[in-house]
Amino acid sequence: MVLRRETTARQLRLAVEVRRLREAAGLTTRQAAELLGVSSAQISQIEAGLAGLSEKRLRRIAANYTCSDAELIDSLVAMATDRTQGWWEEYRGVLPSAYLDLAELDHHATFRHDVAVIHVPGLFQTEDYARALFAYMNPEFPDDEVELRVAHRMRRKVVIEGPAPIPYETVIHEAALRIKVAGPAASRAQLTRILEMSEADHVTVRVIPLSLNEFAGGGSTLVHLGGAVPRLDTVIRDAPNGTAFVDSEAQLDHFRKLFRRVKEGSLPPEQSRDLIHQLAKEL
Repeated sequence: MVLRRETTARQLRLAVEVRRLREAAGLTTRQAAELLGVSSAQISQIEAGLAGLSEKRLRRIAANYTCSDAELIDSLVAMATDRTQGWWEEYRGVLPSAYLDLAELDHHATFRHDVAVIHVPGLFQTEDYARALFAYMNPEFPDDEVELRVAHRMRRKVVIEGPAPIPYETVIHEAALRIKVAGPAASRAQLTRILEMSEADHVTVRVIPLSLNEFAGGGSTLVHLGGAVPRLDTVIRDAPNGTAFVDSEAQLDHFRKLFRRVKEGSLPPEQSRDLIHQLAKEL
């Protein structure tokens, strides 16, 4: 068995789900190894994402772990056997692995929900907006490092602008629309871009107005990506040292409820567009 030298977030997620199947069956790694006729070390390598899984082996594991959820098993098999080499691979060894993980998660998502309080969502950002944001947040970066990140962010838009876009729903706080990350002309162009995208059938844009009472926010930026089945959803949160991927059932349920609560306090799509139009005229 050839072990991986590094793992992607998607490979780690598969490994976590396999471990959860074992734990749900009430088996220790040693007991699982005995059932499958392998070593405990091999079970640990699989559950760490270091060893790949064939469809045959994964279905055998699911059977021995008495998992009867056929839809979940099929979804895990699809994850295990997927060999997609996406556009993000061009950035491997050039950008941090989190950038590649985010693009891969977007690519496989069945839908995406965002809550943005400080900045315009990345999938809506114009080049000028993204460039100003990256340059400000990383003042020590030379221009070529900034441009790499801008180019990557622009290519990530394929999930909502490409030939097979996913349903996308975002709630943006008015503060994020008013903050001038770039100059007036770039800010106006950014608002215009949001308005253009809001007209797409698969895109829904809602705005939380500054006048809303009893709004404590959604915390930091919230991104909810739909999996092939709800259990395989992923929530992405900003963390002190980078990006955090949330996938426990309890936490996923929490963030689904939080998104619904934030959405309930937002303006309907048509009123949201009217507000964005107004803000653009003020620039």
